Amino acid sequence: MAQRTVLAVLYDGVQSLDVTGPVEVFAGAELLAPGTYRIRTASLDGAPVRTTSGLTLVPDAPLAAAPDPDVLLVPGGAGGLRPDPRLVDWVREHGPRAGRLVSVCTGATVLAAAGLLDGRRATTHWAYCDRLARDHPAVEVDPDPVYVRDGHVATSAGVTAGIDLALALVEEDLGRDAALTIARHLVVFLRRPGNQAQFSAPLAAQTARREPLREVQRHIVEHPDADLSVESLAARARLSPRHFARAFRAETGMTPGRYVDRVRLEHARRLLEDTTDGIEEISRTSGYGTPEAMRRAFLKALGAPPAEYRRRFRPAPTP
Repeated sequence: MAQRTVLAVLYDGVQSLDVTGPVEVFAGAELLAPGTYRIRTASLDGAPVRTTSGLTLVPDAPLAAAPDPDVLLVPGGAGGLRPDPRLVDWVREHGPRAGRLVSVCTGATVLAAAGLLDGRRATTHWAYCDRLARDHPAVEVDPDPVYVRDGHVATSAGVTAGIDLALALVEEDLGRDAALTIARHLVVFLRRPGNQAQFSAPLAAQTARREPLREVQRHIVEHPDADLSVESLAARARLSPRHFARAFRAETGMTPGRYVDRVRLEHARRLLEDTTDGIEEISRTSGYGTPEAMRRAFLKALGAPPAEYRRRFRPAPTP
């Protein structure tokens, strides 16, 4: 393939790992296949920028002198929440020219402010999804996935999700083996599917205020293979099914069925990643009952069947 220019935009208050994570992936690809990616960085005035962690990054050039990139990377950080209007103007002008427009974390706010996410599905760090949706109602904000691709625009969740997205782009360009080699070098998984949830079911749901409902939450997590119907869970909470379902949603932010589905999926994922247990056994202990039921759940939530998920997440050790 022809060499692609990757341009990472720098600004004061950028999150350093939002920049260096994806850049290390593209740099690894360039080492593996020389002539694949040309990596450049630029800030508004070409001056060094101070990251949220206090590190200083020195850009290659001012944005005005930067080449039109094939991949325009807009990282996030505190400075991305209230972006400099000059940065927004530059991204508005140059973003549509990029073959791929990519954001990490709150970099999505910069793209949204430039109007480049209007009518598109996008994500950002879970802590800022509500804010992005409120401030930019024309954007279809999805708080769940690790990353979202809508045409040539790709947005990712917080920090390490930028690595996942960069690996996905490299896999698309150079194939799975190349991306796997880079992932091994960085000691990361290849790769979290884009629609994998940003965080676990217990973290995604609020903790219920009342002890009977908290106990039900604990029971679901500890016994995913049990009878977790609304009727059974309501009996455990000593409530009627209707009252239980209403109270559970009010106190946790999700329905009992949604919570059970996420817990079972997470349990099955952990077993696929961390054990050599067979698919049939995992489907049983995770509460799916049959491999086919688990397969349908994985395809719906992650876009990959269990065997393929395991293959991606448990690569063979490097000789």
